[in-house]
Amino acid sequence: MASFIIEGGHRLSGTITPQGAKNEALEVISAVLLTDEEVVIRNIPDILDVQNLIILLRDMGVEVRRISRHDYAFRAAQLNLDYLGSDEYVHRCSALRGSVLMMGPLLGRFGRATIAEPGGDKIGRRRLDTHFLGFKQLGARFVRDDTRNVFDIQARRLKGTYMLLDEASITGTANIIMAAVLAKGTTTIYNAACEPYIQQLCRMLNAMGARISGIASNLLTIEGVDSLGGTAHTILPDMIEVGSFVGMAAMVGDGIRIKNVSVPDLGIIPEAFRRLGVRLTTDGDDIVIPRQPHYVVDSFIDGTIMTLADAPWPGLTPDLISVLIVVASQARGSVLFHQKMFESRLFFVDKLIDMGAQIILCDPHRAVVVGLDNRKQLRAGRMTSPDIRAGIALLIAALGANGTSRIDNIRQIDRGYEDIELRLNSLGAHIRRED
Repeated sequence: MASFIIEGGHRLSGTITPQGAKNEALEVISAVLLTDEEVVIRNIPDILDVQNLIILLRDMGVEVRRISRHDYAFRAAQLNLDYLGSDEYVHRCSALRGSVLMMGPLLGRFGRATIAEPGGDKIGRRRLDTHFLGFKQLGARFVRDDTRNVFDIQARRLKGTYMLLDEASITGTANIIMAAVLAKGTTTIYNAACEPYIQQLCRMLNAMGARISGIASNLLTIEGVDSLGGTAHTILPDMIEVGSFVGMAAMVGDGIRIKNVSVPDLGIIPEAFRRLGVRLTTDGDDIVIPRQPHYVVDSFIDGTIMTLADAPWPGLTPDLISVLIVVASQARGSVLFHQKMFESRLFFVDKLIDMGAQIILCDPHRAVVVGLDNRKQLRAGRMTSPDIRAGIALLIAALGANGTSRIDNIRQIDRGYEDIELRLNSLGAHIRRED
């Protein structure tokens, strides 16, 4: 098991560029299954989850050509559909949550899909009901094989319909969109997720010949077509990595510029940090964060304690709650965090408490952070990364701690952050990878 050894107390400065967006990459790479023509995708992050999905597609029969480290060409002309029922395929899907995004394309193009209960972060229940209810309304039938924990889905040809999603699930919306683009007739999806990466998926599909309208809203209309063609697509910068770097710059930065962040696609993320008192400015498409000797938590107009809660886009993404909690631990003031969407994502705060942070975990969804105002430095410690986002939050805490920390199970961090120790060391961090 690999670990990070972090020597805390070093200020970071310089310029850093975010990787391509992990969540968008998983969606648009899965979408190549919808056509037998070549699809070129640029700015793919070189991270574990994405590489595992690409390898899985290659083993299914997709031709994969690596143009450069971050640019690939895919062609799904001849797939081995029998492989989808193999124990090897089921086992690999169970270890990769992104594999769930192959259901929609396979069902839409071939009328069948097999998927295992997906793995991924241990952050509580992440149900697939929205996916299956959407497929069922399009005319699919599905059966669960309890002996292998596998779902088999079939449909001769999907038929467009109106549906109101029970929740604005991002992966659920993406899967239903990819199934519906080749369905017969018109599909209307209300309460659709509308975050930038869903918008990007829709634009890519339209470039391939799909007919999707209502992009960027929660009401999508999809006119089914008979087939899709090839295209070229460029992935957006990863907004979660941008937010992680903002938090890092606030905690231990000595002046950091984050390059090419696609400011219009960050939504409320910059404002969430400003509510914690973090000073940041935009310069073209860059974000600049000066050194912050102190930052003061804002309060509501009536003077009540600041509350930050996650919500579907355009609300605050749940993936940044962990980072914001760490940043708040050194602010001046108190803030209540309400993690509504996952019931286990706050359990990493006990590690921050061991480091000296003043945090009250009220229940699985709420935590109150009383900031130390940089009067007291966090203590170094030994920790284990429970998931991608908690892992990067603990790394930020370790960078600001007094002494040398160790973070085990950094495979979780590698799933979402490309060469993170090399990139941060170039800013002045002291991080060593140890196997």
